[in-house]
Amino acid sequence: MATIRLQNAISAHPDYQFAAPINFLVADGKNVAIVGRNGSGKSMLSDILIGKILCQKDSVVELSVDGRELDREEVKCISFRDVYKMADNKPTYYQQRWNATENDDSPIVADIIGPEKCQKHLSLAQRLEIDGILQKRLIFLSSGELRKMQIFRSLLSLPKVLIIDNPYIGLDAGSRDVVNELLKNLSDNEHIQIILILSNPADVPAFVSEIIPVSNMTVLPLMSRTDFLNDTDLHHLMFDNKPVEILPTGQTKDEQPYENAVIMNKVNVRYFTKQILKDVDWTVKRGEKWALLGQNGCGKSTLLSLVCGDNPQAYANDITLFDCKRGTGESIWEIKSHIGYLSPDVHTYYQHDMPCLDVVATGFFDTVGLHRKPNDEQRRLALEWMKTFGADHLAERSFVKISYGEQRLVLLTRVFVKLPSLLILDEPLHGLDVGKKRLAKAIIERYCASPDVTLIYVTHYRHEIPSVVTQEKVLVHN
Repeated sequence: MATIRLQNAISAHPDYQFAAPINFLVADGKNVAIVGRNGSGKSMLSDILIGKILCQKDSVVELSVDGRELDREEVKCISFRDVYKMADNKPTYYQQRWNATENDDSPIVADIIGPEKCQKHLSLAQRLEIDGILQKRLIFLSSGELRKMQIFRSLLSLPKVLIIDNPYIGLDAGSRDVVNELLKNLSDNEHIQIILILSNPADVPAFVSEIIPVSNMTVLPLMSRTDFLNDTDLHHLMFDNKPVEILPTGQTKDEQPYENAVIMNKVNVRYFTKQILKDVDWTVKRGEKWALLGQNGCGKSTLLSLVCGDNPQAYANDITLFDCKRGTGESIWEIKSHIGYLSPDVHTYYQHDMPCLDVVATGFFDTVGLHRKPNDEQRRLALEWMKTFGADHLAERSFVKISYGEQRLVLLTRVFVKLPSLLILDEPLHGLDVGKKRLAKAIIERYCASPDVTLIYVTHYRHEIPSVVTQEKVLVHN
C-alpha cells in the first residue's frame, strides 16, 4: 500500500483554490474516506491527488510505495459522471435507450472493457455480480449496474491506489454489501489502498480507518474513523441544516380533472431476448403517494419511462395516463406537462455548459437544454425554487463545472418549477450530502402534502422514503 503525503499543498490554478494550504499524512496500509458536504472541495482534493490539478512549486503531493513515487497508471479514480464519457457516449443515448431495436449498434459492455479482459477476469466479474451484464448494451444498464461496471473496469489494472467518488450511489442493499466486501478483500489481499469520497458520515465502511474532513473549501486535520463518527459537533459544522421555508407559488397549467394518474394492464417490455417487464398491473390514483422498489436491473427505470412518455413500447401496451389511453392522439409534451421527473438517466445525459439558473428554467419546457427563452416571471420563480433548495449560490455557475451532488440538487430543483401534479422521483437524493438530503426530503413532503399531488418515489434506502408515502410497488427480476 501507499504512503500519501501533502505538505503545504496549494493549487497552481486560480479557479481551484482551498482556503488554506493542505497538510496531512496517510500512513502505508491505511484506507481513507474524504468526507464533506456538496461543494466543500472533496472532488478538488481528489483531483490534486491524481495530478489532474497541479500544485505550486513549493507544494509536496506525494503518493509512494517503499519510497518510489507512483505513476498515474497506478492511481485510479472512479467518478459516476465518467459514465458519460464511455464509448463516446452522447446525450442522444437517453432517447436511444428506449428506441433501440435488434439492429441497434450501441456498444456492448464486454466490447467497451475488452472481451479478453472480461474472460480473464471473469471471477472478479462474478464477485461483483456483473457477469450477467457483460453482453448487455451499455444504454440498457441501470445506474447501479453502471457503477459496478466502472469499479470492475478500474480494477483490471490492479492499481496501487483506488479513489472512488460516492461508490454506493444507485446500489441496492445487497450490492452495497458486495462492493464493501470486495473493496475490503482488495485492500487485505491485493494491497490496494482505498480512498472513498463520501457525502454522508453514515456511509463510512468499517474497513476505512482514517477520515479527511473537508468543510467550506478547507481540508481539516486527519482523524481516526472512531473519533470522526463520534464528533457530532463537527458533523453539525460540516452539514448545515437549512430550514424549509414557505414553498414558492406560481401560475400552474390549467389541469383537466382526472381520477387516475396511471393505469397499467398486463404490461410487457422486452429488449432483444431479455424480458424486462412481464404482466405488470398497476393503478396509481390521483393524490396517492407510492414507493417503487426493487433490486438493480429489475426494470424500475423502464417502467417509469412508459409513464413519462419516453418509451415507444408504451403504445404496444394497455396504459392509461391521466385518464387518457396511450395512443389516442395525445402528444408526449402533453403528457410531460403534468409530470415533474428526475432520474439517474436524466442526470447522466444532462451535460450542458449553461448557467444553473437556465438549467432549472428548462423545467418549464420539459427539455434537456434551453431551447426557449424563459420570461422574467419564469426566471424569478426558478430562482425562488433555487433559494428554497439552498442552491441559489449556483445560479450563475456553469452546470458542468459544479460537483456531482450540486448538479443533482439543481436537477431536483428543476422538477418543481412548473408545479407538476405528478412527481416521479427516481433516486432523487443521489449524491446529496446528509444535510441536503434532509432538506430535500422535507421539501418533497411539504409539496406532496396536497391531496391533488401524486408521487412515485424510487430509492434503495428505506429511510429516505418520504413520510407521505402510504403504498408500495415492488418489482422483481424476470
